Amino acid sequence: MKIRKGDTVKVIAGKEKGKTGTVFLTFQETDQVVIEGLNVAKRHQKNKRTRSQGQIVEKSMPIHVSNVALMEGDKPVRAGYVFEGEGEKRKKVRVARPSGKKI
Repeated sequence: MKIRKGDTVKVIAGKEKGKTGTVFLTFQETDQVVIEGLNVAKRHQKNKRTRSQGQIVEKSMPIHVSNVALMEGDKPVRAGYVFEGEGEKRKKVRVARPSGKKI
């Protein structure tokens, strides 16, 4: 998955289309990301001890990674990988596809 925690992304499909936010969590096994403040759902939470009250909590739900695009400046871009260095010191670096700049 080419999107990581802390990246700024734009939603390109779904009910939150056009909105931008920061990636809060990533789920590698299901290829999903949680974006702060987007795709919010209300969840009921039970009381934790007796004589306390339950509540309704708003929670950001996961979005599939194919429905978000990485932002470079103010434009959404595709991300790719490029190998830098030679031999043992070879490193895999993320780059923006249109410009070729490091992310």
